[in-house]
Amino acid sequence: MQTLTPGSVIGPDGQLLNLGNLPAPGTRRWVARRKAEVVAAVEGGILSIGEACARYSLSLEEFMAWEDGLHRHGLPGLRATLVPHRH
Repeated sequence: MQTLTPGSVIGPDGQLLNLGNLPAPGTRRWVARRKAEVVAAVEGGILSIGEACARYSLSLEEFMAWEDGLHRHGLPGLRATLVPHRH
């Protein structure tokens, strides 16, 4: 069992995240898991929104869209093309 330590949070895949294992600054290919890791880091206090936006060259609107997509639809909400939900 993993134990949370100061400066760590549980990531989208259940693994511990900390500043050292977040996506690298300058990341260009944003898959859903990496976006979710950045959102988890901000929500868990590892990074502020401003730090995340600066580190990853994101606009505030882009980060907030990631956060909203994750909360509304889970990881599928972070895909570049949202798959429509069929009823």
